[in-house]
Amino acid sequence: MSFPFISAEEAASHINNGDNVALSGFTASGTPKIVTIALAERAKQFHEKGEPFKINLYTGASTNDYVDGSLARAKAIGMRAPYQATPDARKGVNNGEINYYDPHLSHMSQDLRYGFCGDIDVAIIEVTEMNPSGEVILGAGIGMSPTIAKMAKKVIIEYSSYYRTSFRGFHDNYIPLDPPHRREIPVYKPSDRIGSTVLKIDPNKIIGVVPSNESESIKAFTGISDVTAAIGHNAAAFLANEMKLGRIPKEFLPIQSGVGNVANAALHGLAENPDIPKFEMYTEVVQDAVMDLMEQGKCGFASTCALAFSDEAMLRFMDNINFYRNKLLMRPFEISNHPEVVRRIGLIAMNTALECDIYGNVNSTHVMGTKMMNGIGGSGDFARNGFLSIFMCPSIQKEGALSAIVPMVTHVDHSEHSVKVIVTEQGVADLRNKDPYQRAKTIIENCVHPDYRPLMWDYLKYAKKEHIGHNLNAAFAMHNTFRETGDMRLTDFSKFA
Repeated sequence: MSFPFISAEEAASHINNGDNVALSGFTASGTPKIVTIALAERAKQFHEKGEPFKINLYTGASTNDYVDGSLARAKAIGMRAPYQATPDARKGVNNGEINYYDPHLSHMSQDLRYGFCGDIDVAIIEVTEMNPSGEVILGAGIGMSPTIAKMAKKVIIEYSSYYRTSFRGFHDNYIPLDPPHRREIPVYKPSDRIGSTVLKIDPNKIIGVVPSNESESIKAFTGISDVTAAIGHNAAAFLANEMKLGRIPKEFLPIQSGVGNVANAALHGLAENPDIPKFEMYTEVVQDAVMDLMEQGKCGFASTCALAFSDEAMLRFMDNINFYRNKLLMRPFEISNHPEVVRRIGLIAMNTALECDIYGNVNSTHVMGTKMMNGIGGSGDFARNGFLSIFMCPSIQKEGALSAIVPMVTHVDHSEHSVKVIVTEQGVADLRNKDPYQRAKTIIENCVHPDYRPLMWDYLKYAKKEHIGHNLNAAFAMHNTFRETGDMRLTDFSKFA
């Protein structure tokens, strides 16, 4: 069966107001880039005529300006799930223009298959190879492509010619059975392949192929600073000491690492610590730092959902692709983040926090408790089920006017029951086997910036002496002071005595 080449505009014409639209990829990697821009223009044309046009958008995770940016600016998104990270989408979520559903990433594919979100009307899937029978090779990210290819009533293919060499062999397409027929996920080490290198799409669903030659448009993260380097050093030193104490086996355990500058610095910290042996990764995203670790011989294998390389690093990857063929494997995020696998293989989960409180609760998503930043992503999948759940952040932000360690977080994504270790550039707080007051003491002494330690001790002094010591009148005093004056350091807890 041959598939017609069509324009992005013709492809977008098959998408209607109210449709549930699902996309391939994970982060910017492997997401469509042409059809979504045409779809934004289609929405604008409807709006100019006074007619409604919004889609419900389901993706692997965050996307890029081709998707969330253009569609948000066109006011073309109704419901959005499960993650977003562009300024325009964030603005739409926070001003109420976009209805935002923020599940754990490991839940999204099965939520769709269980019917929790309705039918999938159209799937837009980026591929780098395909044949007439509908067998395709995906690009730099999988996300939930196997599920949406199976569920969608119609499929639009974006055929990318940007990649200079084939991704064939890098994917592991797999869908678990749904209850009550589900079996174990047979992954016992990061390199275990359980699915197919190709994704099979019913050719009768494919309405056309749209040529594309766009890059992922991923910028490199800023360089490692003194603060992020110290965080990475502290995290690595803690893990090395755990090995010496015999709590981590001598062959080490697989690593999961989040996204961003702090996560990159943590990986560099592992590379630079001579007591950390060569390790493997089981994670949802690999960034530029992982390429460096592999070239240095520090990371032997990485299972991931996406190759979230900067454009510069992606070109380097493609030039040396054969070096990585036995070192990388991409899976659907339902598998890369699967709690069963995370628990079985003993994952060391390393994620970042917006803020932590003195009892070990972590806020990953909401600035000042109300404004959505990006979403929970996969951090909960890993933190709740990992061998060790480590959360990292700088102790202060905004030149010291804001402390990342507070008496009570304004939003809880990861409760004290899931958080085992907190790391800042100041040090490490090991929260295992400690009661609430012991946790508070450990966090204040080891992770809080010196400018804020007296304030934290003051808070405890005026807190009610119960199992968890809080003064409910004062719990958010630091946040309120920041809103009123722009500087948390001006907080006075004595008035709450």
